[in-house]
Amino acid sequence: PYLRPNQYVNYNKSTKVVKKAASLTKKSKSELAKVKKIYNYVIKNYKYDKKLARTVKTGYLPNLDKIYKKKKGICFDYAAVMTAMLRSQGVATKLVIGYTGNAYHAWINVYSKKKGWITGAIYFNGKKWKLMDPTFASTSKSSKSIMKYIGNGRNYKAKYSY
Repeated sequence: PYLRPNQYVNYNKSTKVVKKAASLTKKSKSELAKVKKIYNYVIKNYKYDKKLARTVKTGYLPNLDKIYKKKKGICFDYAAVMTAMLRSQGVATKLVIGYTGNAYHAWINVYSKKKGWITGAIYFNGKKWKLMDPTFASTSKSSKSIMKYIGNGRNYKAKYSY
């Protein structure tokens, strides 16, 4: 299920983020190389949508083409975009919804053939694994303090995986 679209991560081969993922990863040799390319693209090109965060209604589902066009969204959008991009390139990815502190939040976990499910720590900087939270990293421009927060898996409590 973590390689296929679903109602939370609804995409097909024509979806703009899928086409972008193919372009970004065409020379990538490994799953983790694809993860790094896509993650860096998302955190550098998408912005947090504060207005949507204040007004989002229960039942909201990300529309990937609209998010791609606007280049902004809420945490659910960031996670859905990355999940679609990675799944479309053969990287098993869970969209995880839960809590960081008291805030309802979304992030991703990926599967590596070498490591299995990498949960709570899926970015390798050459020395250690860190959690991949595209929303916080993008919004805070990967500041030292936010990267320290993201790197502490105890700050995240998963409730659902899609």
